[in-house]
Amino acid sequence: MTPPEIERLGPADARWAAERIAEAFLVLDATRWLVPDEAKREPVLASQFEIVVEHALRHGLVFATGDRAGVAVWLPSVGDPLPAPADYDDRLAAACGEWTPRFVHLDELFAANHPHADHHHLALLAVRPDRQGQGVGSALLRQHHAWLDANGVPAYLEASSETSRDLYARHGYQVSEPFRLPDGTPFWPMWREPVAG
Repeated sequence: MTPPEIERLGPADARWAAERIAEAFLVLDATRWLVPDEAKREPVLASQFEIVVEHALRHGLVFATGDRAGVAVWLPSVGDPLPAPADYDDRLAAACGEWTPRFVHLDELFAANHPHADHHHLALLAVRPDRQGQGVGSALLRQHHAWLDANGVPAYLEASSETSRDLYARHGYQVSEPFRLPDGTPFWPMWREPVAG
């Protein structure tokens, strides 16, 4: 199978990228906890992910496959910390409504477990449900890993399912003990050292 073409996204792509991520993440235990109301879960997630994607388009890198089946959102954590997204608290409350405290709790968990050494953070990797297991996510990983390896930069992420944890392990990520949401749902911190050429 020919690997998919990968392209870097621009500001006009923020909303559809956020919607693609929300669609892919609907089935995760974490998103069920974040938005218990199944009827409202996808629009709430899309609005919250749009904040993250817009932030990455300004301060990081957002890639998609040419057929738009997969999206990867990278934020550099090198040197001085990135600023928070503009008007984050207000935008988060507008996006998440009654579930805002749950998203704030998740943000706090992520911050408490985030490594301090320089790295690129894979904030989000999502593949359309009907394309999962077909190498789309791996293609997106390989594309940016090539740059990270060439520049000697590690990578970090939080895996939100056993399936994604195992995918990342196949791409060289080492897993740490999980941290958990209040309902016990785990996130696995994972770190990848650059591979020398």
